[in-house]
Amino acid sequence: MSSNVLVRRRSPVAVWLAENGALVALVVLVVGLSLLSSDFLSVTNLLNVGVQAAVTAILAFGSTFVIVTGGIDLSVGSVAALSAIVLAWGATPAGWPWPVATVAGLAVGVACGLVNAVLIAYGKLPPFIATLAMLGVARGLALVISQGSPIELPAQVAHLGDTIGRYLPVPVIVMVVMGVVAAVILNRTYAGRAMYAIGGNEEAARLSGIKVDRQKLITYALSGGFAAVAGIVLASRLASAQPQAATGYELDAIAAVVIGGASLSGGKGRALGTFVGALILAVLRNGLNLLSVSAFWQQVVIGVVIALAVLVDTLRRRETS
Repeated sequence: MSSNVLVRRRSPVAVWLAENGALVALVVLVVGLSLLSSDFLSVTNLLNVGVQAAVTAILAFGSTFVIVTGGIDLSVGSVAALSAIVLAWGATPAGWPWPVATVAGLAVGVACGLVNAVLIAYGKLPPFIATLAMLGVARGLALVISQGSPIELPAQVAHLGDTIGRYLPVPVIVMVVMGVVAAVILNRTYAGRAMYAIGGNEEAARLSGIKVDRQKLITYALSGGFAAVAGIVLASRLASAQPQAATGYELDAIAAVVIGGASLSGGKGRALGTFVGALILAVLRNGLNLLSVSAFWQQVVIGVVIALAVLVDTLRRRETS
């Protein structure tokens, strides 16, 4: 009872800060780096930050669905690489028309997500184990199909890595579109409401009539589909599909979701917060590069930021429990 009273007495400013802490952190980070480096606020550098954030953000939007349900998806980086490899292999060695190859690449991402969901919902495997297995399987298949070598992308798909005019990178456009799609799914659809309900209390969601297993199929399929899009965007930036691409990106995706305010225990998360989290990671890496900070120390700094984000989430949940 006393904790509820304390929550009600919090000022509107404190509530806003608690809900938008990631955005405040991003603003502080941008201001600090702009003071430390005169190159940071240049148009060229800001566009570079946007392009760097694009792949992580798209992966993270898909991971948001899973984390909102209280799950985890460790396979998104490998699924991204496999999807791009299938697209490139289909369009180049196999000679498929590029639209068919693109659909095949996207379908592979969705199929990987569905396999994860079947193992979790019907096989009763923990999400960590099921998606860890898919991480290995998808990466292995990417290496088998490509024989360990990069495969050239069709020119029509490679244009996704281009810039329209001087100031409009296509990867940034794709990132924004996928972010809007994620926000609409989470906020305006039955599937999105079901994700929050499952993450809040799975058994209560089941008793209220939500078909939890079917919703998990949708959730993990969306994660796989978003991973496929991210893989294609990344391949377009590299001008080829590479079987080892996106290694470790699943950790960045999860970090972006958590930094953006989602709870690893489920029931909480927003597409906008995830977008801000991805920007924080990109801005932080870019700023540290401009300041000539060692790549080794960059890993330390980012690790500390992730730990702080999880700590803040833990303290917030304790305060409201």
